[in-house]
Formats: sequence, C-alpha cells, structure tokens
Amino acid sequence: MTEVSFHETARLDQAARAGLLRRSETDLSAFTEKVHPIIEAVRTEGDAALVRFARELDKADVKAGGLKVTEAEIDAAFGMVDDEVVEAIRFGIDNIRRFHEEQKPEAMWLKEIRPGAYAGDRITPIKSVAIYVPRGKGAFPSVTMMTAVPAVVAGVPDLAILTPPAPDGSVDAATLVAARIAGVETVYKAGGAQAVAAAAFGTETVKPALKIVGPGSPWVVAAKRLLAGVIDPGLPAGPSESIILADETVKGGLAALDLLIEAEHGPDSSAYLVTHSRRVAEEALAALPEHWARMTEQRVAFSKAVLTGSYGGIVLTASLEDSYAFVNDYAPEHLEILSTDPFRHLAHITEAAEILMGPHTPVSIANFGLGPNAVLPTSRWARTYGPLSVHDFVKRSSVGYVTASAYPDFAKAARTLARYEGFSSHEHAVSDVREDYL
Repeated sequence: MTEVSFHETARLDQAARAGLLRRSETDLSAFTEKVHPIIEAVRTEGDAALVRFARELDKADVKAGGLKVTEAEIDAAFGMVDDEVVEAIRFGIDNIRRFHEEQKPEAMWLKEIRPGAYAGDRITPIKSVAIYVPRGKGAFPSVTMMTAVPAVVAGVPDLAILTPPAPDGSVDAATLVAARIAGVETVYKAGGAQAVAAAAFGTETVKPALKIVGPGSPWVVAAKRLLAGVIDPGLPAGPSESIILADETVKGGLAALDLLIEAEHGPDSSAYLVTHSRRVAEEALAALPEHWARMTEQRVAFSKAVLTGSYGGIVLTASLEDSYAFVNDYAPEHLEILSTDPFRHLAHITEAAEILMGPHTPVSIANFGLGPNAVLPTSRWARTYGPLSVHDFVKRSSVGYVTASAYPDFAKAARTLARYEGFSSHEHAVSDVREDYL
C-alpha cells in the first residue's frame, strides 16, 4: 500500500511539529518572480496580454473580442448542463442566499451616547468587486455560488466574474448557470495571475474593480499579494486544506472517507486526520485503499500526493487536549469534528475558519450549499480572518451627530486633549472662535 504519512505527536520535536503546520503556499517567492512580468504585461498591453497568456498558460484560444462571455453563451449554458445539476445549483444558492440575508447588517444604526449626542454606523456596498472562480484542476460552479450570492445580497452594483477559459475558449457551462441564477451576468475569460492584474488595472474589455475575492492557485495568491496596493485582495484563500478531528466514538473508515474530501483538490492541498485514538488512526489507514478504489484516477493521484507528502496524513496525538492544541496551532480552513457528541469538543476549538459538527456534516455538504460560506482563509489566516461573508462586500462609515445642548461638554474635553497633544487647530475649532460663528 502507498505509504501514508503517519505522525505521533509524542515523538515529534518542536521543529518537526512546526513542519506539520506548513502549507504549500507558505513560501511564494518562486511564484512571485514569475508573476511579476505577467502583471506588468497586462498593465501595459491590456487585452492583447490576456489573449496571449490564455494561449500560453491555459492552452486556450481566446480572441480579444471574445474575452467577455456573451448573453447568448450564458443562455446556451443552460442547455448544456443536466437538469439535475441545475436543480442542485438552485438548491445550494437558495440556502446560501438565506444564510447571507440573515447575515446582512442593518443599513444604519445610531445610539445616543450621551444626552443629545449620537453615534453609529452606516453600511454601504462596495461599488465594484471582481470574483475569481478557479478552474485548473476542475470546474467550480460551487465557488461561483459562494462568492456571487453574498455580493448580490450586499447590493454590490458592479460585479464581474473572472475564470480561466477551456481550450476552445469557452467557460464552464455550470459556472455560467450558477452566475446567472446568483444574479451576475458579467463574466470574463481570464484566469491566473493575469486575471488578478486585469481586475486591478482594467483592460480594453475588463473593467477595473476595487476588490477581488475568491480562492486560487499559488499564482493567484502571489498576484494578489503583489497587487495589494492597487486592488483590495480580500481574504487570503489559497489551496484547500482540512483537518478531520476524530474522537474514539467514530469509525476510522468514516474519518478516512472525509480525509479524502479536500485532499483530492490537488497536490498542493493539505489534509490531516487528527485523533488521540490509535484504533481510529489504524482503521483509517486500513480503509484508505478501499476508498481510493472508488475514486477517479486523477483524484486518487492528487490525494495520494497529499497524504504521502509533507502537507497531509494521519496525526496520532497523546490525548484529546493534544488534539485540540494541534488543531488550534494549525488553524485550518475546514475542520470536521467527527464525534457522536461534537458539541463536547466545540468549546476547545478557537482557531478554525469553518467547523462542521458530527458524522452527518461532511465538508462536501458545506462546500455545495449548506448555507455558510465555503470560501475560507487558508495558511493559518483563520487566526485573524473569518469566512467570506456579506461583510466582505460592504463598508462601514461612522456617523456622528452632536446637538447644541450636548456640544459644550464634548467641546471642553476635546479642547483639553487637543491642547495636551499640541494640535492648536483642533483646539481652536472647539473654542470661543466657534461660539462666535454659531
């Protein structure tokens, strides 16, 4: 059998344990060097660069005039996708919309801080956002669902999807179906670093955006980092990663089944089974060949590369507490708590972008439409970022209103602190000079 990486935390020194926390995108220096000229070419050449890179990097034939998907292409997509798939997309989008509508903040609130003085927030949508939908190792209408729906719910007026074209210059039909059902009609045929650059600078065809969201390869992640001064890169979402946290109440074969979910995305993914039960670990190890026998050849190759490499495998911990510590140190994108009593463990987990509870809530269900967003921070960014949400498509403006009766007390305090900090104009603005104008 293929040698799956097996680690026992009791036998790991500090350096070895730290090594397990690394992801494939931790060091992007090699990608940054290659991405820089792509960005510069798009900035200076526009559509011509997008057409050239589509041919060279995506092996796709895209004419300059065809970089934008037409309405007819979206119409035709519905006839190219099985009705069952269309209904699954509708089902998922309905759930995702319901969740994000509940998440949407009120347009404005004001609270009386002191008698006659009011402060609050006003929420307005970001004017333009680009959505990146990857395609390199598969087609992802689910990413379109997860990114487009909260943007539409938030009320972003100018939305566009960028996604890599197929060799014949087409866009994945299910992605176009999901885009229309979600409420986005603008789709561009551009992928990778060149798509990020097009969203940042704009081209003859692609309109520039203020922000870009969506997961992608290390090429996309590197481009976002390089262009962070031009376009808001959104939350850091790179190659997929997951931890299956299993206690002694579940079968190891079930843990192995779910371990493969994110591992099959690609060889740059990360996936660990973490358990303090040797029985669960050994059962999982024994069950993997049976599960692989049911998978396609490509996905077997991807998941084997992950589970036998440096970014995945089985971690046998010394105790439940040790399992919790490993999960929190890892700060995974996806976390499944496999247990007949998952809520028993929940309070011990503080660092995870998504927490799925119990044996009936595999990552598959969350990825395709449970409701919460499946675009999540990777590479330990779950320590400071949360899932993509309506909040990523809006911005806050503070609102303040001081009445004449409340003004004197606030002015006195402001004068005192302005004088202390040495800001004379601040002080004069709330002094007798103002009283004369009022």
